[in-house]
Amino acid sequence: MAPSELKELKKQLEELLDKGFIRPSISPWGAPVLFVKKKDGSMRLCIDYRQLNRITIKNKYPLPRIDDLLDQLKGATVFSKIDLRSGYWQLRIEEGSISKTAFRTRYGHYEFVVMPFGLTNAPAAFMSLMNKTLQPFLDQFVIVFIDDILIYSRSPKEHEQHLWTVLQILREKQLYAKFSKCEFWMEEIAFLGHVVLKEGVEPPKNVSEVRSFLGLAGYYRRFVKDFSVVAKPLTNLLKKNTPFNWNDRCAQSFEELKRRLTSAPILALPSGDGGYVVYTDASRQGLGCVLMQHGKVIAYASRQLRPHEIIIQLMISS
Repeated sequence: MAPSELKELKKQLEELLDKGFIRPSISPWGAPVLFVKKKDGSMRLCIDYRQLNRITIKNKYPLPRIDDLLDQLKGATVFSKIDLRSGYWQLRIEEGSISKTAFRTRYGHYEFVVMPFGLTNAPAAFMSLMNKTLQPFLDQFVIVFIDDILIYSRSPKEHEQHLWTVLQILREKQLYAKFSKCEFWMEEIAFLGHVVLKEGVEPPKNVSEVRSFLGLAGYYRRFVKDFSVVAKPLTNLLKKNTPFNWNDRCAQSFEELKRRLTSAPILALPSGDGGYVVYTDASRQGLGCVLMQHGKVIAYASRQLRPHEIIIQLMISS
């Protein structure tokens, strides 16, 4: 790490220790750490849990259909959105699993006592918690997706009661929101990559909303065959110096990705007796493969072709 990163690492470790989110560890586990720069220039501390994730039994908590969620909004005219502050860190880890979250740094060996970002089952675990917390009000005036909560009502009077109810429950359960990311009493609001307004639901209309949708969908890409190829018209919109042009191909990609996300197959767990087969496929847009064992799908993987690979392919085909 660069000197500036080491300084930031020490500062963030002290903050996590002061908040009680991490503690010194003697665990045999030890994931590496790295920094990722945020949009505002600040640094996000990330733990590379890929080794742990590879041997973790996956929790395929059911993903709600986005179109079904948005269908609940018919007739609503007032909306509020609540974004939970560092949502995962509000969920404690069972004592027996804490040692597995250990990570190593220049300043010591630490482990999380709350759920860190980067664990493969973190989204599913947190979504399960939120659904249990707000179960009585789902499909009535509340939509939940991981750490995003949307409250919708037919009138301002209804909304006052609905909003008060949700805030009271969050207070009782000690779930805290980040005020700067919350929006209240809105007639139009962005949610799950859509713009929701009293006249209906619109698809993404700027780069930020497309990025939000793809970030959400990315949690489940290993369940979706040819994810990167299907998403290509949308990811093209994120390229630097590219004007935002929402055309028919983007709309088709958006709808197809939603369909595949909500109908993704259950993946089988690999057994230790071999028999693995990899099937590969390629097109002018990307590469894909599926790992199978005894006729059952274990995992999908795909990526888009890079610019120089597209050129080589065109040269070969011509």
